[in-house]
Amino acid sequence: MAKVKVATVWLEACAGCHMSFLDIDERLVDLVDLVDIVYSPIVDGKKIPKATVGVIEGALGNDEELHLAKEMRKQCDIIVAWGDCAVFGGINCMRNFTDRRQALKEAYVDSPSTVNPGGVIPHEDIPHLLPQAIPVDHEVKVDVYVPGCPPDADTILWVFQELLEGRVPTVPSEMMRYD
Repeated sequence: MAKVKVATVWLEACAGCHMSFLDIDERLVDLVDLVDIVYSPIVDGKKIPKATVGVIEGALGNDEELHLAKEMRKQCDIIVAWGDCAVFGGINCMRNFTDRRQALKEAYVDSPSTVNPGGVIPHEDIPHLLPQAIPVDHEVKVDVYVPGCPPDADTILWVFQELLEGRVPTVPSEMMRYD
């Protein structure tokens, strides 16, 4: 039996959802026997290949992330929005209460940890910010929602098991994590 091809991207987020995926621990070995991860933040891929399942972690906050989400939708049969940032927009949406210029100034000049004596705000070097940070489904069709910050490993594994059984799951409320 051919392995199910899985592609994942990490957009505007902290990577906590991918860390929860790794928290499946030894059960990950059994899962890897059934799936082939063809694209991810840790795979040196230049182009998203065709895949059965596409997992998107993170909100859409710039034009590069928007492009990646649209490519995932085009290349993957089923799109899974993983975590609160992908599902709801998450903490990334805090920037929606200010304009883009102010958000960039805060990030590159005014933050306490920034060392930028010239006050340079990159322009060509960074992707263009969207007017607002938004959940994935504001731009592409999502088939499966897995909320949580991050969703726990058992929920992520359950979603994969359902998908491997040919079912498009709806995460039961008792499996959702809001902490």
